[in-house]
Amino acid sequence: MAKLLRMPELAANAVEAVLQGWPLPEGAAYAKGDVIATVETEKAVADVEADADGVILKTLVPEGAGVEVGAPIAVIGGPGEMAPDIDALLAELGVASPAANDPAPAPSSPAGAVPTQPPSSFGAIPAQAPAAGPTGTGTTRRIFSSPLARRMAKEAGLRYEQITGTGPNGRIIRRDVEAAIASRDRAGSVLVAPAERAAAASAAPVAPAAAVSAAVPATGTAAFTEIPHSRIRRAVASRLTESKQTTPHFYVRGTARVDRLLRLREELNDGAPVRVSVNDLVIKAVAGAHLLVPAMNVVWAPDAVRSFSSVDVSVAIATERGLVTPVLRSVERMTVTSVASAVKDFAERARAGRLRQDELEGGAISVTNLGMYGTEDFAAIINPPQAAILAVGAARQEPVVRDGGLEVGTVMRVTLSVDHRPVDGVVAAEWMRAFLTLVENPVRILA
Repeated sequence: MAKLLRMPELAANAVEAVLQGWPLPEGAAYAKGDVIATVETEKAVADVEADADGVILKTLVPEGAGVEVGAPIAVIGGPGEMAPDIDALLAELGVASPAANDPAPAPSSPAGAVPTQPPSSFGAIPAQAPAAGPTGTGTTRRIFSSPLARRMAKEAGLRYEQITGTGPNGRIIRRDVEAAIASRDRAGSVLVAPAERAAAASAAPVAPAAAVSAAVPATGTAAFTEIPHSRIRRAVASRLTESKQTTPHFYVRGTARVDRLLRLREELNDGAPVRVSVNDLVIKAVAGAHLLVPAMNVVWAPDAVRSFSSVDVSVAIATERGLVTPVLRSVERMTVTSVASAVKDFAERARAGRLRQDELEGGAISVTNLGMYGTEDFAAIINPPQAAILAVGAARQEPVVRDGGLEVGTVMRVTLSVDHRPVDGVVAAEWMRAFLTLVENPVRILA
């Protein structure tokens, strides 16, 4: 029996997601567990799997469209089911036919006239100048695009006429706009004054490589270029603003001598197929400290403090689209090399935008490391609903005192940001002491 496939809530409290792609065409049969839709959330790409055998009778939204959670995206039926009258079926299910929203063919108009027609709900956008038809008369050329692509193009200052659509029937979708933005960025942006931009908008279309989103707002004010927010950057901004406003942060700082840690890393990497980083060892030390001080392995919930039996650690990974924090599960049971392999896999898939939503949820603590950039010391904002985040600085040689004498040693500074609601100051101090002890005695990390 035919039924509606609705946009799932893949992320907690999500109100919208992007229908990234349809792996199967209309009329295709599928088996239980097959991927029948690919959906993009703010930070991840998720596959929607079939819960039973069936067939895709009709897709209701185009690729690249933003869809509210719970809204219908397709009509699916049982194995071998057919729908000879899809409009009647849609009416029976209480859904308007997408064809009813498609625009009628553009009428011809006298030469030089530019007819105005409203865009359809599926993103039909009238061209801003008539295109010559086969007979030489002016005919308005319609350009179709998804709502997401329209918004991205507008924010990036791109003209639709200069973007090649690769979606169904030439529809412009998200990846087309991203490709146009990348092409423009490679060619370099051009700063123009507002008056020049207004003149350019009424003139002939500008090539994507020269299209800009920039302005000189007033005399004496520096020129600027606007870079549209990515979905990830919007999500990070919202979550971290909420965290800083609602989570009472306090900070515990420590300094560890890491000469022995660096020697251990060299030994682990000597001829090994998997390279271990300092950050991988730090992640293992974090998990060890959580085992020694279980009162840190918690998060604040509305009605209780939630304490975990295993140690899940988020790893901050920077991508071109923004920051993501995938979660390593049960780090206390992982070897250092397995941590290194998992982090490398996360980094590769994060930069390709292929992390799953479930990989971004959970954990009680995050690790963020700017040491590779030479940053000595910094404090990070807690990633809610976690209870802490450890900011790791660079390992640097400095004068150190040992047994009353002065010598050169390699030290690393760390800052632990803590949510004061589930964790008291003395607990964070005990955790920092346990962590520093593990780092300075790294063989214990491997135990």
